Amino acid sequence: MFDPTQLRTFLAVAQTLSFTQAAHRLGLRQSTVSQQVRRLEEAAGRQLFARDTHGVALTEDGEAMLGFARTILEANERAASWFAGTRLRGRLRFGASEDFVLTRLPEILEGFRREHPEVDLELTVDLSETLQQQLTAGRLDLVLAKRHPGRPHGRLVWRDKLVWIGSERLRLEPHRPLPLVVFPSPAVTRARALEVLERHGRAWRVTCTSGSLNGLVAAARAGLGVMAHTLGMIPPGLVRVPARAGLPELGAVDVVLLYGASTDGTSPGGGARGPAEALAEAILAAGDRLHSSGAPGLPDRRGAGSDPR
Repeated sequence: MFDPTQLRTFLAVAQTLSFTQAAHRLGLRQSTVSQQVRRLEEAAGRQLFARDTHGVALTEDGEAMLGFARTILEANERAASWFAGTRLRGRLRFGASEDFVLTRLPEILEGFRREHPEVDLELTVDLSETLQQQLTAGRLDLVLAKRHPGRPHGRLVWRDKLVWIGSERLRLEPHRPLPLVVFPSPAVTRARALEVLERHGRAWRVTCTSGSLNGLVAAARAGLGVMAHTLGMIPPGLVRVPARAGLPELGAVDVVLLYGASTDGTSPGGGARGPAEALAEAILAAGDRLHSSGAPGLPDRRGAGSDPR
């Protein structure tokens, strides 16, 4: 028998690759997180994480436990909901960043609607900064978006690395301006790419601007230029630009859940709080499935500056 509390803690560490970040997400002390993971490893009789001074990574047994943990927790939630005899109702206005269009987010939303058929789910897809503005204005209840590391707001889903990606056939000329395929302002990836290039004195020119991820992917596949993108969600048909191209490092980015005023318990109605929390828990439980490439525990998934503890 595996303790659901320990499994939730395990998932948080597996997705953030940081005991400190997992503790922040769960509202626990770091020592408590370490203790719960240790007890789960004792129950399994296997080591689930490899820890050293450089970071935290899932072992082979840890990757196996990842699938088991999701299945156990999902079944536990379904059973609890069934026997509690309570069904969530209401309207939930959910916003998701463009980056998740090509991931398995639709599967998570489909499962949520199946489990909570009486919740009216409304989806808005836009840029992260735009979604956060709508959240502040009270037009959304819950947002899944990118955030610059270090910002205090939001519930961390995972930390990833921003990398340069493009067509495998693209050849960059070091003495010519770097061709860029970018989201319009105020996109997080656009701001980071331009800031880093300016800081390193690298000339650039925008060859394509689109508010649609599909539009950017089409341009990048056609060889119009490179784009800054999260390592864990590289779209099919594009590859990471090799280090020999000499492009500057882009650093880390956080993927977070942000709650609106109607879901944080401070508004008089608070009508969306239950549905928002239920969807947030579903996303947190399946956060690693949002990665369209790479596997949890690979060193490249760890963002620069991640806390290895």
